[in-house]
Amino acid sequence: MSPALSLVRSWVQGYFNGHDPSVARQICARGYTLSIGDVAFSGRDNAWLPAVDVQMRDYPGLSMTVHEALTGDDWTALWFSEHGERDGTSAAWSGVSIYRRTGDVLTRCIAQEDYFTRRRQLKSGKPDRIDRAAVAPWDVTPGAADPEAEAVVAQWLEGGWPRPDVRCDDEHLTGERVTFEVDVTDVLEMRSVGETVAFAVRQSGTFLGGLPGAVPGPDFIDVNGIVHVRGGRVVSGRVIRDRMGLRARRRRL
Repeated sequence: MSPALSLVRSWVQGYFNGHDPSVARQICARGYTLSIGDVAFSGRDNAWLPAVDVQMRDYPGLSMTVHEALTGDDWTALWFSEHGERDGTSAAWSGVSIYRRTGDVLTRCIAQEDYFTRRRQLKSGKPDRIDRAAVAPWDVTPGAADPEAEAVVAQWLEGGWPRPDVRCDDEHLTGERVTFEVDVTDVLEMRSVGETVAFAVRQSGTFLGGLPGAVPGPDFIDVNGIVHVRGGRVVSGRVIRDRMGLRARRRRL
């Protein structure tokens, strides 16, 4: 097991699913930073842990299920779902995260979680099914990066949304699609093992529609994903976008 994967396993099983902040203090640096959407929680004890504690109080049985893991020596990427019950109503929502380590501790994470689909479930009272768990996420091994696969994904990310080749947010469940024309893609993280590529990007362009109450216009959207390349093209994957942040900005206009 890679050092990064070992730390992330402790993060998931010991800290998050165990609701034990003492584990987080053992495996995360004091300056640990979580970036999610356009918000950054910088500082393990003063910012990040208190923010997660609020969510754990709201969802007393909050848990995480891992669907896919990808790792190198100093990084690990996960596609996961979080799920729990708040005030008698259950919900499950997906996310994609990329963790980085330095030495014996995790130092940062760039994540996207689909809070927009959580909002839909809490409002309707009907939880979504959780995707199938990975059989052995902690047994994946590091492999060589594939610059050609990364180049394919970088070019693919220059296109707009929606896209037919990946499962994006909850579009496969609701049939409701966000339309966003991309002008510029800023790559925040891109890591690969063979032809599987994890990324975190910010795409700037024009929001055209697909979010209730949101006014079309120039904006940006933060996007994370784990996708699979075959024959020089993206053929499948899981992508999560910060629709909640985009909608909040466009509703304020």
